[in-house]
Amino acid sequence: MDYDTLLTKEPFSLSRAEKRTVFSDGLTELTRYHREHCPPYAALLDRLGVPDGPLAPEDVPFLPVSVFKDLELKSVPDGQVFKTITSSGTTGQRVSRIFLDAGTSANQQKTLFRITSALVGNDRLPMLVIDSKKVLRDRAMFSARGAGILGFSIFGSPMRYALNNDMELDLEAVEAFLEQYRGRKILLFGFTFMIWRHFCQALREKGITLDFGDSVLIHGGGWKKLVNEAVSPEEFNQTLREVAGIRQVADYYGMAEQTGCIYLECPQGHLHASAYSDVLFRRPADHGLCTVGEPGVIQVLSLLPRSYPGHSLLTEDMGVLLGEDDCPCGWKGKYFSITGRIPKAEVRGCSDTYGG
Repeated sequence: MDYDTLLTKEPFSLSRAEKRTVFSDGLTELTRYHREHCPPYAALLDRLGVPDGPLAPEDVPFLPVSVFKDLELKSVPDGQVFKTITSSGTTGQRVSRIFLDAGTSANQQKTLFRITSALVGNDRLPMLVIDSKKVLRDRAMFSARGAGILGFSIFGSPMRYALNNDMELDLEAVEAFLEQYRGRKILLFGFTFMIWRHFCQALREKGITLDFGDSVLIHGGGWKKLVNEAVSPEEFNQTLREVAGIRQVADYYGMAEQTGCIYLECPQGHLHASAYSDVLFRRPADHGLCTVGEPGVIQVLSLLPRSYPGHSLLTEDMGVLLGEDDCPCGWKGKYFSITGRIPKAEVRGCSDTYGG
């Protein structure tokens, strides 16, 4: 099944058996394709002794996400590179560079739309971005944060920004936005730490309470900093209800190395793999597969990356598989939770590109 055909499927509709067939064929084809078109990737596979043949999803060789900080991995000629996404990182850290051609970039947008529409619907909504517009200055060399904003902008019409160029809450603009679209469903988007620091805390300090009414807020990245500040997801959601009247909040898990294939939080509070991506959990000691309920390092699989070999990646995050095809929300696929970072992994996350 080619990727365009896969995108016609509902994002959380494939059962375990259906998905295994699709991913076995798709990942085998992508591994072969990248082997033929990306010499450094081919050298890595040769060094690992990976044969050129059919592969089950769990047998597809994975790359550590950190490899994109050390190597330029692309499977298209330089002239076909349409956009380069850089991973987030604090000052002084190395960043990954992800090379996209026009086709891969377009499929990222389509994939993100299909996944997120399961939560917000297909209609464009008045959208408030909890960030500053200045993050989108360079459209050829995007940070993960800028790429995230641009990606989710397909759901917004019109789109406004809650922070000014000094990263301060523009309360006048926010209140004008609320007044203009009062009575309509509103979409808010931002990165977790940014929302907490520059929206929730700013409103608290000013002693101001807003009411966003019928609204949904989607956020991702930056939980590491909130853990350091002892802020739990429950406190985060409760504070948004108290200071802004936002009752529907959905987290997502994603990364620059597989932009588009996010893992969206369902109404039951679980992160889900969609029809377009999958997730495995591996024991740190021997990289063996974990069972349900057993913590492990997260491996992410996607049929989307074609301009670079990012279809099978071992992340620096720990998580737990909670189940598959039986979440009370009704979405098919694996559902899981994030438990933290592997020891000594660099602090990363979309919102970590801004430390103030």
